[in-house]
Amino acid sequence: MDYKIIADSCCDLPLDFIKENDIEIISLIINIDGKDLVDDMGETFDRDAFFEQLKNGSMATSSQVNIGTFMETFKKYVEKGQPVIFLGLSSALSGSYNNAVTAVKMLEEEYDNVDITIIDTKAACLGEGLLVYEAVNRKKEGQSLAEVVSWLEEYKMKLHSWVTVDDIKHLERTGRVSSVSATLGNVLNVKPIIVMNEKGGLVPFAKVRGRKKSLLYLINKTVDGIVNPENQTIFIGHVGVPEEAEWIKEEINSKIKVKDIQVYPYGPTIASHTGFGSIALFSFGEVRK
Repeated sequence: MDYKIIADSCCDLPLDFIKENDIEIISLIINIDGKDLVDDMGETFDRDAFFEQLKNGSMATSSQVNIGTFMETFKKYVEKGQPVIFLGLSSALSGSYNNAVTAVKMLEEEYDNVDITIIDTKAACLGEGLLVYEAVNRKKEGQSLAEVVSWLEEYKMKLHSWVTVDDIKHLERTGRVSSVSATLGNVLNVKPIIVMNEKGGLVPFAKVRGRKKSLLYLINKTVDGIVNPENQTIFIGHVGVPEEAEWIKEEINSKIKVKDIQVYPYGPTIASHTGFGSIALFSFGEVRK
């Protein structure tokens, strides 16, 4: 039987791609201004309105997917004997991965043939999305579940994520930096550069003076680190700044020849932590350290 690809809503892929490729999405819940919203990849969730709330200073939080939701989702496929690959947000950022693993163990106590492979992507946002995208394309090419899983386990550690935020005060509000650092950063117009480390955690990498320099930094690091760009699709993510993301796309295209570059907005989970104006670039290079 054909295997099923499932992901959580942190993959941030566009809704039309999700539907065209019959990917099942397990949604996280976002709370903003006291209201719970389901991140359904934009089907009913208004990202632009959400970004505007962030821009105006609203704080948002996200809830991990609970064990019961995973069990309910996976059970459908177990009962009809369909194998599953689930790709989830990095375990270093959320307890969702561990809940997925626990759900599978509980199903194994109830059923004899549970064929569910859980992938800790060690990624977030469109980095996770790029892995889902590649898994879908490999499935279309006729690769087996085992082949796709093998590719994912190798290449997830070669996924490079370069991120900057525009609003350092947002990092202060979410507890990521101290108030002193945030105030100093604003006065000096410092823009932090953040990377995904080998454990799948988001960590500070550098500080750059000025927005334009921070974007050029992301471009140069991506271009310097990419391997076989002519065979790669690069993803660019943004929070409410599509013009800057498109400019980055043009700059990369002027420097290297790539197969494709796709630009999409972040989903609400990661945007909740980065604030309005964040931009991220995702590509494959050497194994990240």
